[in-house]
Amino acid sequence: MRIATHSRRLLTVGALASVLVAGGGTAVAVPERPAAVTRAPAQASASVGPYAQLHPLADLSAQRLATADLVAAAKYGTDSPIDDPARERQVLDAVAAQAKEVGADPEATVRIFRDQIEANKVVQRGLFRRWDADPSRAPKERPDLAEVRKEINRVNGELVRGIAASSDARTAPYCGGVLTAAAVHVRHENRLDPLHSVALGRALPSVCAH
Repeated sequence: MRIATHSRRLLTVGALASVLVAGGGTAVAVPERPAAVTRAPAQASASVGPYAQLHPLADLSAQRLATADLVAAAKYGTDSPIDDPARERQVLDAVAAQAKEVGADPEATVRIFRDQIEANKVVQRGLFRRWDADPSRAPKERPDLAEVRKEINRVNGELVRGIAASSDARTAPYCGGVLTAAAVHVRHENRLDPLHSVALGRALPSVCAH
């Protein structure tokens, strides 16, 4: 499953000593994140088509879901719950503030991020069930949750900028169809398994304003 490779790729050298290969229960050294992953989404303008505006949102949502594997590995077998209202409030407050800074609609941004958070929890719950059913597949290494959250914050910032850059497409009546096409492409190019495919669908409902 490419999403596991993607989750490792997202983390910078030194961020974690090792990370989970989703479902495999093994750990590998963290490679350096390629320059392509660090680029911010393209800025939308009147000359940028709707697909070019919406695809980055689907792609960044998949990147954010990749971190859910690491969050699950950090929490599994500990007292840390999957539902963390205090952390969720921090995230929503932060993205609302960022939205104001970059010219995005704070209310729309918060709605989108509520779905992003719920999608992450879909992955975490799915992995917990998988590991409970087959302990041999449970992670052998525990990522540093504080370091994982740094990566989540980075993706969050890019996603806020992507929301700001896609206002025309997100408010257009054709948004749903174009977003669906973008999500299909992202699922294919990342070879998402059923769990992460379902979670990607959960991450996107609030992207379109109609």
